[in-house]
Amino acid sequence: MIKRNLAKFNYQMGFQISHSNKQKVKPFSAPKNDDNNGGTNGSDIGRLLSPPDVAAGYASWLVKHPSALNSFDSIMKVAKGKRVVVFLDYDGTLSPIVEDPDKAFMSAEMRSAVREVARYFPTSIISGRSRDKVKEFVQLNNVYYAGSHGLDIMAPSKAVKSCDRKGNDGAFQPAKLFLPAIQEISIELEDIIREIQGARIEDNRFCITVHYRQVPPEDHEILKEKVKSLVENRPELCLTEGKMVLEVRPSIEWNKGHALNYLLDTLGFSNAKDVVPFYIGDDRTDEDAFKVIASRQQGFPIIVSSIPKETIARYSLRDPSEVLAFLLRLAKWRKSEIPFFK
Repeated sequence: MIKRNLAKFNYQMGFQISHSNKQKVKPFSAPKNDDNNGGTNGSDIGRLLSPPDVAAGYASWLVKHPSALNSFDSIMKVAKGKRVVVFLDYDGTLSPIVEDPDKAFMSAEMRSAVREVARYFPTSIISGRSRDKVKEFVQLNNVYYAGSHGLDIMAPSKAVKSCDRKGNDGAFQPAKLFLPAIQEISIELEDIIREIQGARIEDNRFCITVHYRQVPPEDHEILKEKVKSLVENRPELCLTEGKMVLEVRPSIEWNKGHALNYLLDTLGFSNAKDVVPFYIGDDRTDEDAFKVIASRQQGFPIIVSSIPKETIARYSLRDPSEVLAFLLRLAKWRKSEIPFFK
């Protein structure tokens, strides 16, 4: 197991706010947002806006969060000559959001694109899923996997040899001591959701996810109250929300942003000034990683959304199909940058 002093990753999350709506390339700026000082799990970020005209609202939102595809050439001018590192969410980013979480398969085209990107750049997939589950979906051996929102991180053997300057191998699991409590509450959650039609439990090892996408709307609050009442008397655990999910996690100061910092450190990039991290994600839990990139004042946080929402991300992509197009262009750009010798 990779050993790390968790205190090492306590970082300042503040960042400068950009008040300009012009579509200039600013890899570390963020739109003005009075709610950005919320909790570290992104619970106050990513709420949907409700404009009268969604199309007009999205067009206005794009002014503040321009398309990363349309801005690709300008973005890569900033990245030229620097070391690019790629971080990707899974659900809603590499695969579409689906009714059945067990069927959130990524396409063969997407897998090929991620494989190609990972050939040229250190690439990590940071997901709320268990590490084993997301690896089962992705089926690639040349990427880092960070499951349970970064609570379970494993480097590929090839990446350890070629990229990990500190010679680390094995899994990093900062919440391992919480496993008995998580397993215990998983059993209790199974009991309380049986009465609610459509609710289901997903064991992501270091976090338990309660899915309610298929629960009738009138039962949503009932389910939330039942789960909340079960967790609130357990100080070692906490409850967060995502897209139609409730997640029970260890009460540890660790999220996708900490995982991003940890991976940069593992790669030897913590204090490097020539490193440009790209993070692409669609959920409020990804806002923690966006904050880290903003605080570093280098890199590109990219939100995946087809509707306007509050976010720290500077750029946007509409859906996984645009993520695919962006990754293909990124790999193609890197190929074009490699000198050809006869």
